[in-house]
Amino acid sequence: MSELFRNKYRIPSARASWWDYGQNGLYFVTICTHERECCLGEIIAGEMILSDIGKIAYDCWVEIPEHFPFVKPDAFVVMPNHVHGIVIIDKEDPTPFVENEFRPQSQNLSSIIRGYKTGVSVKARRINPDFKWQTRYHDHIIRNDNSYAKIVNYIENNPILWIKDKFHPDFIL
Repeated sequence: MSELFRNKYRIPSARASWWDYGQNGLYFVTICTHERECCLGEIIAGEMILSDIGKIAYDCWVEIPEHFPFVKPDAFVVMPNHVHGIVIIDKEDPTPFVENEFRPQSQNLSSIIRGYKTGVSVKARRINPDFKWQTRYHDHIIRNDNSYAKIVNYIENNPILWIKDKFHPDFIL
């Protein structure tokens, strides 16, 4: 259910309210381009061929630890209209989560994804001034080795299974 904030409807957060997204953990994220525009490249014979913007998306992912030293990027794939990746937050001395505690929001999953999206957008707009991401992203908290293995397999095989992907422009339920 949407709530009113300053007389405007707000969509509730998709994040798990019971989880501290700044704590150490593994997170599977999916980030889509605006209106799922296929501007990151194309799949040919099961292989992803990156466009110039797709190369930027790839390079910015690899560079995440330069901006967030406590992050280890893991399995990752750029698809024609989205990216999938695993973000590992691994702080040496993680601050324990205390409910309702105000803490800097520069060391959590949202700030990492915001930084990634901004970095890609700034560089991509030199090529295509209209480039945008969807405003939100999807995340899944990875809680065990079995889940991790399934997600890595999904990421690695995503280009081969593109035609069946729910993000494919011709996908039909």
